[in-house]
Order: sequence, then structure tokens, then C-alpha cells
Amino acid sequence: MSDLFSLSGKTALVTGGSRGIGRMIADGFVEAGVKVYVSSRKADDCRRTAEELSAKGTCLALPADLSTEDGCRGLAEELAGREDHLHVLVNNAGNTWAAPLEQFDDAAWNRVLSLNVKGVFHTTKFLVPLLEEAAVDDDPARVINIGSIDGIRVPMFDTYSYSASKAAVHQLTRHLARRLAPRITVNAVAPGPFESKMMAATLEAFADQIAEAAPMKRIGRPDDMAGIAIFLASKASSYMTGAVVPVDGGLATCG
Repeated sequence: MSDLFSLSGKTALVTGGSRGIGRMIADGFVEAGVKVYVSSRKADDCRRTAEELSAKGTCLALPADLSTEDGCRGLAEELAGREDHLHVLVNNAGNTWAAPLEQFDDAAWNRVLSLNVKGVFHTTKFLVPLLEEAAVDDDPARVINIGSIDGIRVPMFDTYSYSASKAAVHQLTRHLARRLAPRITVNAVAPGPFESKMMAATLEAFADQIAEAAPMKRIGRPDDMAGIAIFLASKASSYMTGAVVPVDGGLATCG
């Protein structure tokens, strides 16, 4: 059983890994014995996180702007200069935007879709060679995309491009899963409310109401996110691809 969930000796890249959900996953991976690269647009934040997580294991910083195809290519090339294989890619980097319907313009769509959807696609595309090098017959390489409960149900706020982008991530996950099998599995996590910079203002104002609305009666914790990521990266999920897994305290069941 310990071998079924073991990640010891694996190498992973977590985009958007300097804070929030990305950091929760990176932290869990480091503690599980994974050599983790964290990437984010802000180089100082990226390096600070890598330094802090290095107290528990091996964590290195690879700053990159993944909102452009060139940025995604550059990250893949930088990683390929350091590693000849990659066991796990976590596509977590993302943006959100909220504005009333009548004020929701092209900028609100371009900024979010460029990173949340195109960034996921291009990063995965450029890292396929390293992922294929890590795959073995009974333990494929893994891509874990971070979607959202807002891509499953209608959100409570005017985040039109964000919810549409996360629904797109869920469908892109299925499409890539079909294309990259059997050497690489591709699954998505659809988080509900977790403590993060993106959710900070919402939770400050509505945390009690959100927790009360969830069947599990609480906000997500770091271990909840680390746990699902470890499962999806381990042999325990090796026959699973194209799935979208809500980790939301049951909110997706509430309509």
C-alpha cells in the first residue's frame, strides 16, 4: 500500500506554485519526496517559495510568464536544460476577473483565457517530450490541470471569463487525455473555496456563508488539495485519465 501512493524520487513542475493552491500542492509533493520546480510570473515570490519549501526537501524556482506561447516554450526549454524527464506537470497558473456584464470587455477575456486555457495547452504541449521520457508501462507520466467548481456550476459573482475558462480547462483535460494516453494521463481537479490570494476578498466577506452552504460545512484546507494531487500523481491513479474531480466540500452537488 505504501508503494501505491509513493512519489519518492519523482520530479514535478507546479505552475503558479508560489502561492495558494499551487503552493499547497508543491508543499505536499516536497514532503512526499518529490523534486519540485515551482514556476510563477513574479520571480521574487517564486524564489522565496522555493527557499521556504527547501527546508522540507528539494524545491527549485523557475520563473515564467505563461500567458504567451513564447513564455510556455521558454519554461519547457529551461526545464529541459536541467532535467531529462518529468513525472508530473501541474497546470495551476491562472487569473480571474470580475466586472458587471455591461463593463466586461475584451481585456477581461484576453487576460484570463490567455493564461487559464492557452497557457495550460501550450505548457503541456511543450513538455510532452519530457513527460514521455518519464513514463513506464505500469506508471505513466501525469498532467494535473487545476479547473474550478465555477467551471461546473454557475458562480455567484460576475466572473464570466473565469468560469468559461475553467469549463474549457475541463474539456481540454478530456481532449488531451485521449490524445496522450497511454504514456501520459491527464486529469483535472475542480477546487471549491480554498484560502488563496484569488479567494481572499471573497472569503473575507463571505467565508461563513460559503462554509454553511457546503455539505462538509467548511472551507478547503491545504491537506485536502495536497491529498488529491498526491493521489493523481501516484500509481493509485494509473488507470484513471480524462477525469474532473471536484474537491469542494460537496458544493457541486448543491446546484
